[in-house]
Amino acid sequence: MTLIARLVTACVAVIALSLPAQAFDTSAKAAYVKDLGTGTVLLSRNADEPLPPASMSKLMTLYVAFEAIRDGRLSLQEKLPVSEHAMSYGGSTMFLDTTDRVSVEDLLRGIIVLSGNDACAVIAEALSPDGTEAGFARFMTQRAQDMGMTNSTFANSNGWPAAGHRMSMHDLAILAERLIVDFPNFYPMFAETTYEFDGRAPQNTQNRNPLLKLGIGADGLKTGHTEAAGYGLVGSAEQGGRRVVFVLSGLDTAAQRAQEAEALVNWSFRQFAEKEIVKAGNEVSRAEVWMGSAATVGLTPAKDLTTLVPVLGSDNMTAEVVYEGPVSAPISQGDELAQLVFTPEGLPEMRVPLVAAESVAVGGFAVRLKTVAGVLLKRLQQGPEGTL
Repeated sequence: MTLIARLVTACVAVIALSLPAQAFDTSAKAAYVKDLGTGTVLLSRNADEPLPPASMSKLMTLYVAFEAIRDGRLSLQEKLPVSEHAMSYGGSTMFLDTTDRVSVEDLLRGIIVLSGNDACAVIAEALSPDGTEAGFARFMTQRAQDMGMTNSTFANSNGWPAAGHRMSMHDLAILAERLIVDFPNFYPMFAETTYEFDGRAPQNTQNRNPLLKLGIGADGLKTGHTEAAGYGLVGSAEQGGRRVVFVLSGLDTAAQRAQEAEALVNWSFRQFAEKEIVKAGNEVSRAEVWMGSAATVGLTPAKDLTTLVPVLGSDNMTAEVVYEGPVSAPISQGDELAQLVFTPEGLPEMRVPLVAAESVAVGGFAVRLKTVAGVLLKRLQQGPEGTL
């Protein structure tokens, strides 16, 4: 039986501070926005639909390369050969040829700043289990699954149009967050606006991210464009100690991508404010206990709960505590027993684990006898058909 308990009055008073926001009306086919500090999802539109990611999928190649460098399987100074297959790529390239041996550091900047399809293939072949780009794509797919990106499958290393090469906007946001958190030493590379490799490609020296020079805190990550995917961007920006990650896909032009992305960043920072919902250790409800030395146990969040709430509007968010109960004793303090489910107006539902505020031992003989007697009495009152 699922029991739903309303929050106690003190907590409701805190939650009543939250107000609805004007939803962001995006022109993107799919979009996702997350505030990293609080974990609040600010926008989700077709976010779990696998779509052609174009060059935005290069971020997965970069993540695997960063892991290899961290683990000592690859070094920044190591120079890698360029195969005929890598050289054959068109589109955005570093104009590599088979006479080149290129340092890993140059290749990374070639991917991040110049969006080099050929650079991705060079990295892929170096790290592939079988030495081929196709083998690397299979490895990337498995690694993505391990990271929780369940709507991602890769056919190549760079997002070149191919059957089955797909990522969801949610998966791209997961990947962006992992790049920021796991590799802070490499992340500043994503803010670099210019890279001139060997002077051989003056027509391809500028980072295509339209937000980097606007002074709005944008510092990454990757643009993408193909005919099938439209124009897209995986971005991140930081203002006032808050960081958001956002993904847009399916826009019609580069200009529309730039305008939409800037508007989305401004909306994310200007229309929401951080609010503390409840502090760790504060009891928000009580759960019924089965066969315990106490009839109920307190429920509290394991850590302080802060979320983003809209700054304009009039309605309150809804909040409930949900658990499967009654909960069987014994219960140890800190055991996860329930979830706090709350929905700020205009935002997706959020769920936060609640833990036992105190330990509850198994009840003695008198408690067990009373419980069994109560169950038997209830059954007798209901009768054979389960009705009174």
